[in-house]
Amino acid sequence: MRLEPIANPTAVRRFGLPATALALTVLVASLLALLAGANPFATLGLILKGAAGSKFALLETLNRATPLIFTGLAVAVAFRAKLWNIGAEAQLYAGAIVTVLLGTGALPLPSALLLPVIALAAMLAGALALLGPVLLKTRLGVDEVVTTLLFNFIMLLFVSYLLEGPMKDPMGMGWPKSPALEKAARLPRIVDGLRLHWGFALAILAAIAVWVIQTRTTLGYEIRAVGLNAEAARFAGIPVGRVMVKTALLSGGLAALAGFSEVAGLKGNLTLDLSPGFGYTGIIVAMLALLNPLGVVLSALFVAGVFVGADSMSRAAGVPTYIADILTATALLTMVLALRLTRARIRWR
Repeated sequence: MRLEPIANPTAVRRFGLPATALALTVLVASLLALLAGANPFATLGLILKGAAGSKFALLETLNRATPLIFTGLAVAVAFRAKLWNIGAEAQLYAGAIVTVLLGTGALPLPSALLLPVIALAAMLAGALALLGPVLLKTRLGVDEVVTTLLFNFIMLLFVSYLLEGPMKDPMGMGWPKSPALEKAARLPRIVDGLRLHWGFALAILAAIAVWVIQTRTTLGYEIRAVGLNAEAARFAGIPVGRVMVKTALLSGGLAALAGFSEVAGLKGNLTLDLSPGFGYTGIIVAMLALLNPLGVVLSALFVAGVFVGADSMSRAAGVPTYIADILTATALLTMVLALRLTRARIRWR
């Protein structure tokens, strides 16, 4: 079996194969619901209702999508340059740590300046968290998949140490959590009485900014060139090592904004379970979006809707919430395969 490139795919191929991928995802979800003893149509309806069936549900989906947009953008930027950043989870926690350090009284700044300064400091922390692995890659040829993945576990252990020691809340009744942020360091709510905060708007602005960088700037051109063929880019005079470092700083900073938004906008303090895997889910979000920054927003909304809807469905139908993990994984696998077959046909020999 071999893949033969298709120069000009037909409209049926471009739109029919992705639609088939979505249909297969729905079919898998239906079969899983049947195996769990539930009505598949009712189960899918409950997922949709739980994700967008009310104002509260819709805002919760937007709220869950916020960190996924940031981590999805971080992965999309890095992967575009073939910098395999698997450490968005560590960069997220780096941003969260700095947010707590600066948001609990360390900066005597007026409230109008405090939040921007904390956000920039968090981005710097996330950027530095990825700087080490990228320097090891460019200087010593060390595989960044290994270093960024292992750094996730190092960061979690470091956070655990902080929450049991220097950053432990003395008023927390023994629970491993940090002190709460000051009111001036909190992101305000978009809708009073509900949890959606202005971090979501920041995520949308970040997606637009990344799209502009990728499509309208020299750095974006260099990132694409390095990702397509690093040797050819180097031959053309592009400083590949410098571009990789710039890409890493941007990617790490975006992932750190997820930690900033979760602490300053939602939780108010740092805990070890701040992220239920946003860094890893960001890889799925970015791949579903084909590394397109604007597509990351739609992809994050889809993934967030699946998880929020699955939580609601589980309570109503008694079906395990793990169906959400299988749904997102199936959607990723089928969509990647469909998009690959859009540009190539299978030939048997």
